[in-house]
Amino acid sequence: ERSSTEGSVTPPSALRAAASPGGEELPSRKSEAYRYADLDALKSVWDTLPAAETITLAEGETQQQVWIADGSPVAVRTVQVELAAGASLEIFALNTAPQYGRVELDVTLHEGANFALHAANIGGGKATQEIVTVVRHLEPNGTSRQTVRSVLGGTATGSYLGKVAVARGAQQTDGEQSVKAMLLDRGATANCKPELEIYADDVKCAHGASVGELDPNQLFYALSRGLDPVSAKALLLEGFVLELWDEVADEAQRDALVEASRAALRSVVA
Repeated sequence: ERSSTEGSVTPPSALRAAASPGGEELPSRKSEAYRYADLDALKSVWDTLPAAETITLAEGETQQQVWIADGSPVAVRTVQVELAAGASLEIFALNTAPQYGRVELDVTLHEGANFALHAANIGGGKATQEIVTVVRHLEPNGTSRQTVRSVLGGTATGSYLGKVAVARGAQQTDGEQSVKAMLLDRGATANCKPELEIYADDVKCAHGASVGELDPNQLFYALSRGLDPVSAKALLLEGFVLELWDEVADEAQRDALVEASRAALRSVVA
């Protein structure tokens, strides 16, 4: 298992511009943002990857988006976000691609903008799943929250590489990264690398990363209540993941996230 806050992350948009589908070379592990990627899986879809999506919110606009993996063996999503003054965007992302799942976000916040990412990697077998983000606070009074949870079994690898960059004039920025991973088997690997790059002196920024295992006492208690091992583990893991979706406003979308998460968790612990 790995947990680190060192190194630097090249913005995903810059990587895609330098190594874009349709003729350019694949990125390599020399690029920090692709250090833990499944490059063979990426190669299999590289020529058909669409250009990066764009999300642009106007001044004061508010939006929530829910992203649920569609079941494809390899799923790569690259998104560039621009938030005007006072705009607010929340993204809820469930990454469960069985072979390789990658979510890249490049976010720019202007004055008083708010960005929140609630995301989960859930994978077993030989899956590789990663979330790579660059969040840029360019102007004062912006807030960003990134909460990422990973549940990994078998020999799966789950990664979060996230950089929060605060420009010199972006005073009173409030940025936070919370990254936790749960390893179910000795062969599973978690890479947690939150990073801060701060050039302003009046900010509140924090990050934390932890990697752990299921509490054996809690598991014993669940088993003693008559649950079978798969159901007991899945129930404990639901408490670790499902709180990510509490703030989804649309009830149908929230229910879809919960059900997809439960199915993925049961698959991993089975």
